Amino acid sequence: MEEGYVKCNRRNKISTIEFFHPLSNSLPGNLLNDLAETIQRESDTDTHVIVIKSAGEKAFCGGASFNELMAVKNEAEGLRFFSGFADVINAIRTNKKLIIGRFHGKCVGGGVGIAAAVDYAIASEAAAIKLSELALGIGPFVIGPAVERKVGTTAFSELAIDASSWRTAQWAKEKGLFNEVYETIDKLDESVNRLANVLSGYNPEAMAAMKIVFWEGTDHWENLLKQRAAISGELVLSDFTKNAIEHFRKK
Repeated sequence: MEEGYVKCNRRNKISTIEFFHPLSNSLPGNLLNDLAETIQRESDTDTHVIVIKSAGEKAFCGGASFNELMAVKNEAEGLRFFSGFADVINAIRTNKKLIIGRFHGKCVGGGVGIAAAVDYAIASEAAAIKLSELALGIGPFVIGPAVERKVGTTAFSELAIDASSWRTAQWAKEKGLFNEVYETIDKLDESVNRLANVLSGYNPEAMAAMKIVFWEGTDHWENLLKQRAAISGELVLSDFTKNAIEHFRKK
């Protein structure tokens, strides 16, 4: 529990994947690996739809683990860490099932990337978003293609450049990141459960074919996201970035 977890529950043709970390649901390398592997595995089960959620009542995802970022000592380690985010996005992209995301709280960095990668995102009004990477001396390179695909270049640039400001869940809905936004968690869960149950009764072959259509033109992402991970893996070694991360850790 102290190190967090990724777990999956299958019921009524629905796979629910939940992750948790005690530090604002941040994502260290082991959780990124477990999350990507779990998503990949559920592609080949007999369930019809996947729901991705995080535990707790506060942040959906606090982004990358600051402790692991500080521990990166060379470009190879940096590439390996940021490749974890690439693997999660590519696992969602290539999964044959339609994936619903449940976003109950704030999304930072990689959390925004997950919101951009799922096929249908349902959020609460508490799910404000921020891409803080540039403020840390790096940038949202790995998740950038997924975010830009959903919200467009202008909105992505706004998020990436104004890295210290939050955008509301309603802003994210207007830009296309979230499909639905609700005032309460109860209404959020009601919508997630309704859609998951409806999709669980649909033809899985038809949904798999639709998934291919939705992601048309992204076959090169396997290489693209790893190239982007290498950029972040190099930048995280700079003194500027180490100092910025240390400053954020002390807040």
